[in-house]
Amino acid sequence: MSKENVKLKQNLEDQLKRLVHQLADLEECKDDLNADEYESSKCDTLEQLKEFDTRLTKLTSGDITVDDQIAQLQRTTQAAISEAFKTPAVIKMFANKEPELLRERLNQIERDAKLGKGTNVEEKLEVLRALRHLNEHLTPDHLQFIMNHETKSSTLSFDALKSGQLPLS
Repeated sequence: MSKENVKLKQNLEDQLKRLVHQLADLEECKDDLNADEYESSKCDTLEQLKEFDTRLTKLTSGDITVDDQIAQLQRTTQAAISEAFKTPAVIKMFANKEPELLRERLNQIERDAKLGKGTNVEEKLEVLRALRHLNEHLTPDHLQFIMNHETKSSTLSFDALKSGQLPLS
């Protein structure tokens, strides 16, 4: 990869991390903001992510040669735009490509459920989706869990995301 492409890739990764962290921070601070501030900030961040995705689309289909990692950045952006993930910690681990941390979180969720501390089905589903999207191996039980708990619309969105064909609204 040329020096320019390495720098471009790094700049794109940095920008995506900033936007995804901004989205995660908004979710963490949701209770500290009034509804209008939260919605306005979230819409602004999602709009920035859409613009970023548009630029990535131009890069991947234009004259500039980019590698698979930049295409992965685009899929990560589309996941954030589609709001496939709502838990700030999961968003950050996914954006930073930290499957080990995602697996630790999954183990913690499953341990809490066994100890009778309640089940966090939505977060478990998010973690499993993130792991699947990062092409991590999932057990047959985990795949069955996804199939049992995903709604039809989220299944369609995530499958479209995985194939890189997620439409932007």
